[in-house]
Amino acid sequence: MASSETPPHIFDRTLMRNRRTRALGQPDFPDFLYQAAAAGIADRLDLTLHSFRRALALGAAAAPLAQMMARSGKFGDVVTADRSPRGPAGTVDVVLDEETLPFAPASLDAVIAGPGLEFANDLPGALAQIARALRPDGLFLAVLFGGETLWELRASWFAAETEVTGGVSPRVAPFADVRELGRLLQRAKLALPVADVDRLTVRYPSSAAVMAELKAMGLANGLAARRRSPVTRTLLARAESIYEERFSDPDGRVRATFDLVTLTAWAPAETQQKPLKPGSASTRLADALGTTEHKLKR
Repeated sequence: MASSETPPHIFDRTLMRNRRTRALGQPDFPDFLYQAAAAGIADRLDLTLHSFRRALALGAAAAPLAQMMARSGKFGDVVTADRSPRGPAGTVDVVLDEETLPFAPASLDAVIAGPGLEFANDLPGALAQIARALRPDGLFLAVLFGGETLWELRASWFAAETEVTGGVSPRVAPFADVRELGRLLQRAKLALPVADVDRLTVRYPSSAAVMAELKAMGLANGLAARRRSPVTRTLLARAESIYEERFSDPDGRVRATFDLVTLTAWAPAETQQKPLKPGSASTRLADALGTTEHKLKR
């Protein structure tokens, strides 16, 4: 069930879907971020002894995720789904919008998602729908962009526009930090939520190369409030110059940060371990630590 509140209109999702579909159809699509996401998910799956009869692989990395899930031996039927019909490793089974998932309640044992959910206008609603589609003790495991992703690019555009035009316009998508994403798991009423982040620093020959690769991945500016007029040569040149002045290494290459946030949670089930009630401990902390307990004077 989606959120009852009207979600903010942050992203032009039609534009972003069309860009990503074109990008994913190119033979030289740079898929390293999606491969990194799939590898991170594989590491987390190694930690669970569960098996899953019916699972959903969701997002632009759906096809490589499904291949990894098949290799793990822990999954039965895997359905792939994304907004774009093609992914970096082939077509998907279902074309959908992550904000309106077409799955019956309690119909999936696992939802495994690569990058894509972070571009939902109603992320809380999308997570609530995922929780609704999971059977009791079903797994939600996702990797998405968050935290300080592309902060260098955002800072460079901000400084350049302030200097050249005297104002700023949205250029780089906002990304939720790991704490906020953890809170969203709790809001979706998922159990045992865990959120952690892996930072990937990618080096490029120039700031222009950073922007060119983002465009090749279909990740160019898709904000609904973006300025529609073309970027002037003066502004672009200043943004590139600031990026290279502030974020270059001694060898002249520039850095771009991608924070890959991993979210893990489970649909509530009676079989799951529950936290102890306050005052129910059978052993004193002082005994466990081998120290002497001192009562506070009132």
